Amino acid sequence: MKRHLTSTAPGALLALLAVLAWGAVPANAAPASDMPPFGADKPLPPLKVVRQTLPNGLQLWVLPRNGPPRVDALLVLRGAGNAADAADRPGQAGLLADLLTEGTQQRDAKALAEAVQALGGNLGAAAAADGMLLSANALASQAEPLLRLLAEVARLPSFPEKEVALARENALQALKAAQATPGFRADGALQRAVFGDHPYGRTQPTEASINAVTAEGLHAEHARRFRPDRALLIVAGRVTPAQVQGWVRAAFGDWKAQGDALPEPPAPATSAAPQRLLLERPGSVQATVRLGRPGAPASTPDYVALRLASTVLGGGFSSRLNFNLREEKGYTYGASASARSFRHGGSIVGAADVRNEVTGAALQEFVAEYRRIGSELVPADELTLNKRYLAGNTLLGIQQQAGLAQTLARNWLVGLPPGFLGEFVPRLHKVSAQQVRAMGAKYFAPETQSIVIVGDKAAVAEQLKAFGDFVTPAK
Repeated sequence: MKRHLTSTAPGALLALLAVLAWGAVPANAAPASDMPPFGADKPLPPLKVVRQTLPNGLQLWVLPRNGPPRVDALLVLRGAGNAADAADRPGQAGLLADLLTEGTQQRDAKALAEAVQALGGNLGAAAAADGMLLSANALASQAEPLLRLLAEVARLPSFPEKEVALARENALQALKAAQATPGFRADGALQRAVFGDHPYGRTQPTEASINAVTAEGLHAEHARRFRPDRALLIVAGRVTPAQVQGWVRAAFGDWKAQGDALPEPPAPATSAAPQRLLLERPGSVQATVRLGRPGAPASTPDYVALRLASTVLGGGFSSRLNFNLREEKGYTYGASASARSFRHGGSIVGAADVRNEVTGAALQEFVAEYRRIGSELVPADELTLNKRYLAGNTLLGIQQQAGLAQTLARNWLVGLPPGFLGEFVPRLHKVSAQQVRAMGAKYFAPETQSIVIVGDKAAVAEQLKAFGDFVTPAK
């Protein structure tokens, strides 16, 4: 879940145009014969990150930039996200993030929104699997008050009873709407099949977990999760390290941790017995298809090659799966496969929504493409163009300082060092076709995948018999 207080949205048009420009060249399409060859990628200049750790354990990274007169600040709390939710309180981190911006001990929600607007910027919070991110930006001339406001929101949220009650009601309505969608049901079932009882497998809220949220409980969770010794603050923009260090010491220097830090979640299992689940949706005219198995954490040596393998297989509009199921067969509007990597583990997820009558045929194409990526070498031209596609999207995402700061923050959250940002593209270009095939065999072997189908049992059950014995769980 994500909540933002905002006054402007600069750069939206530029970002859209950039995405459209990159999307205009399919990843596996050969360049026109009359076009000049692609130029060599320009290496990223060395990233200047001035690092300091405050006596209370807060890590500070300052990235001086010479771009527009703007400053971006991100406060990242490791261990404060979805994986920290109790087994009977899934989704609590999302509500905690939502309510951080609904008032502090010094300002109510209206006054807080007005303060953000006065700075000409944005303020928001979002929960992720491994932590929580608070993001803020403003004119560079307002950097000091922006950091003070960020500290106020992070350290002194008030969780007013009225706002908590409203957030509960909104969350219940959102949950009701989500539960009516086949994708929500399929994703939840697949998470449980892949991760079992591990915290990564129970991120979807329930009616009971939402109703259990109280202002008192949120204060207690905030005290447990928000700690300077588990936090990183990134500040990027037209500022100097000395300026930022002084402002941060004033705003965050007396922040103290309370009690013992939450324990790190254990690493999830690296394999899981494949399941076959058919979730009934009577009268549905299409079937929602999910395939999945445990993957790998971001820190694995496989990470770069696995990212490339999943891009070839299902990571873009012209990926193998989408081209096969959408363009050639006409079974779906879109098919994908991805490798999702967290701090302690990961998952492999394939997805499509297909017409009832081609459910079995679509699954057969998933199986065939999964098997092919693990048994055949990707042709050189296809491999090169997918490398360029993945590298281009990566570099595009860090062109603006907000994207750069976000990428650094998320890398830190999943255990990747700041230097990885500059290493990713060179390492990507060194991945061989043999390595991609090895990743395919290791992570996409069809026999290791759980399969979840949400659809009309009468319409699809017969087609599924070729893929195993499907169980229909009781509601």
